[in-house]
Amino acid sequence: MSDKVLGPSGLPYRMGAGVVLINPDGLIFAGQRIDNPGPAWQMPQGGIDKGETPREAALRELTEETGVSADLVEVMAETPDWITYELPPEILGKIWKGKYGGQKQKWFAMRFLGPDSAVQIETEHPEFERWQWMRAADLIDNIVPFKRALYVQVFNDFRAILR
Repeated sequence: MSDKVLGPSGLPYRMGAGVVLINPDGLIFAGQRIDNPGPAWQMPQGGIDKGETPREAALRELTEETGVSADLVEVMAETPDWITYELPPEILGKIWKGKYGGQKQKWFAMRFLGPDSAVQIETEHPEFERWQWMRAADLIDNIVPFKRALYVQVFNDFRAILR
């Protein structure tokens, strides 16, 4: 799990993990990012800490960003391959202290077993200003454009699980 693989920018990828949290109706958790003025809905995701497996990182990020604990989910699937995205030129060098040109991520499909009231986005370091359950197609339409191809790939990988 090395971050030494360089992307097209010449910078390495930040290693990350993400969660497709699916409710009993087959809808997906989507959070509207606090730091983006346009429609910037996304699923929980973030970096993998040293010594952490992708699955551990995904569960940690889920709790940190949504308040949903690991005992309220069932991990159903993992993407077979790592999936990458590149930062667009206008933000390249502005986030992650300019150290990375994009992310290389593993994604996990998780069934949400709890009530909606278990979702608490008012966390210690909030990333979302609001949240809702969305269909995959609606989430793809409302993700920031540079992550769209990654989301399409993730949803394709989990098509047998998603309705």
